[in-house]
Amino acid sequence: MGHPCVIRKAETADRVEMIMTEDDMSRQEYVRRLLDAYRTTPGTTGYVRSADRRLAGALYGQQIPLPAVEHAFVLATARRLLRPADAPPLGPVRSLHYFRAVIDEVMGLPVGEDYYRYLRGKIEKFMKTRGNE
Repeated sequence: MGHPCVIRKAETADRVEMIMTEDDMSRQEYVRRLLDAYRTTPGTTGYVRSADRRLAGALYGQQIPLPAVEHAFVLATARRLLRPADAPPLGPVRSLHYFRAVIDEVMGLPVGEDYYRYLRGKIEKFMKTRGNE
C-alpha cells in the first residue's frame, strides 16, 4: 500500500510553506490530480506518457506537495506565454520532465499564493486575448 499524505499550508512571514504529512491523499489520488493538472496546463500536448506517470509517482515518493507542482506549472506557463510579441513561438511541452527544474525552483521560492494568483490572472488574460485574434 502507498504512503498516504495530505497537504497542509502553514502561513509564515511572507510566504506559504507547504508541508506533507502522512494522512489523507493516496499515491493514486496524488498522481491522478498531478497528471490532470499537467494535461490541462496551457502549452502542453494534453497527453500523459508512461514516463510522466513514473515521474508523478516519484514526486509523491519525494513528498513534493501537490500545490508546489501546480505552482511550477503556473510559473513555467507564464514564462512561456508572456514573452515579447516578436519572440519565435515555442513548441508544445511534451513531457512532465520539462517542469522538474521549475518544481525544484518553486520549492525554494519565498513567495506566497498571491504571486501565483497574479500569474494565473496574467495567463487567463493572455489566453482570452489570444482567443480573440
